[in-house]
Amino acid sequence: MTPTLYYVVCAVLSVTVLLGISMMSRVKTAVRGNIISAASVLAGIVVTLLYNRIASVGSIYVYMLVGVVIGSAFAVRVKMIQMPQLVALLNGVGGLASALVGILTLLGVGQWVSDFPVFSNVTAVLAIVVGVITLVGSLVAAGKLHKLLSQRPVIWKNHAAVLNFSLIVLTVSVVYSAFAGNVFGLPADVALILLISIAFSTLFGFAFSIRVGGADMPITISLLNSLSGVAGAIAGMAISDILLVSVGGIVGASGLFLTQIMCRSMNRSLMDILTGKTSVSGKKVVQPQPVMEEPKSETPDEQPGKPSAGEILRNARSVIIVPGDRKSVV
Repeated sequence: MTPTLYYVVCAVLSVTVLLGISMMSRVKTAVRGNIISAASVLAGIVVTLLYNRIASVGSIYVYMLVGVVIGSAFAVRVKMIQMPQLVALLNGVGGLASALVGILTLLGVGQWVSDFPVFSNVTAVLAIVVGVITLVGSLVAAGKLHKLLSQRPVIWKNHAAVLNFSLIVLTVSVVYSAFAGNVFGLPADVALILLISIAFSTLFGFAFSIRVGGADMPITISLLNSLSGVAGAIAGMAISDILLVSVGGIVGASGLFLTQIMCRSMNRSLMDILTGKTSVSGKKVVQPQPVMEEPKSETPDEQPGKPSAGEILRNARSVIIVPGDRKSVV
């Protein structure tokens, strides 16, 4: 496959993935959109194998078969009410894959040699950082939703300081990676960068997700979905894979839009959610004294012979629940 044909196919597949995601926004076309996006991703895998001339490597298909078996088992056994946990786990797997790509790129595994080693090193470390944060944050989110962890926001003493310090260290490690192998010597630098990046990314991912309450976890999962796409796009930059960059960018942007929509629908600020602030005030509510009221006349909805709201809901074939301001029901 020539590079020109590869780029054209990548552009077409990117458009079909975007089309599938767009179709998921409507109930009538959601299933078809999901199928189109999944088929596009599968086609992208085939095109990547052909373009890089590794389609004859048998072990790849063994690993793909293992993934198909695990994914099919999850799809069959997981209940719909547990779908947010599954989505969180899938986000974590995506982050892990991007982190592994970054690690292998930084270690120089394989025959691929970058024409821009500094850019490759920096993007590889960024992929590790964002990927590990996504992985750890997704595991915490799934644990909270599955009630394996406390669903209340867990806020440590000097919690913000821990996050800020971790962010500073990660920034330094990314900048330091630009000089690995050029100034300070490759082996020791790579080991140090990997150790620092993985350790502090784990700390940052755990610290930022543990202080989010269980009720706000769906929004956090949507944000982590966006981060998994960003990690994939950065990993694509590290290995010069245009298709991975394109699809990762689409996933990252769509996840961010969904996060904004969910925040608006729940009348919540994303920063308040990530900092563990809840919509419930700590003030004691004073119960008003009961007031004797005169009996009211029956309204038209309460007249004998007309079904009540409960009966209507019980007999309905489908019910749509529109999220609103949670403060009004607390």
